[in-house]
Amino acid sequence: MSVVRIALARVPAPVRPLVVKHRELVKFAVVGGTCFLLTAAVNYGLRLTVLTDKPTTALTIATTIATVVSYLFNRGWSFRSRGGRGRHLEASLFALVSIAAIAISDVPLYLAHYVLDLQFPHVSRFTQECSDFASGMIAGTLLAMVFRWWALKKWVFPKRSNGAVLRPVPVATDETSMRVA
Repeated sequence: MSVVRIALARVPAPVRPLVVKHRELVKFAVVGGTCFLLTAAVNYGLRLTVLTDKPTTALTIATTIATVVSYLFNRGWSFRSRGGRGRHLEASLFALVSIAAIAISDVPLYLAHYVLDLQFPHVSRFTQECSDFASGMIAGTLLAMVFRWWALKKWVFPKRSNGAVLRPVPVATDETSMRVA
């Protein structure tokens, strides 16, 4: 039995049809959560070693690495039922959307760190780190996520060219006969 089927079997029965109906969004959120953890790991790995005084640069590099992973997962899993564009055009559009999203995610951190001057020695190191995390990793990621969801569906992975809308597969209550598209 696949991991998706096992996970879907654990979802409460009243919620299961909603999860299946919005499976594309659920998959996007799983990919986003995975990439958020990757971004955090790379960001703090860089900030604690080679980019101690450059938080925006560290976040930009970390987000760029996570964006490449995000493309592979979103293309192969989240939006695989969509398409119709050539791979090069799709990758180019994804790169343009991602560049805009990276800029969007950097704005709150830049504002907090450099405009509001929430950095050491004006504030304590603890306050600086809390501010950087809240503005860069949380606020920036949320803003970029909303933009990516909208832009990826609209431009990068549009509905199939024949206009077909894929319908959710009915969910069986018995685990052995459960199907997930």
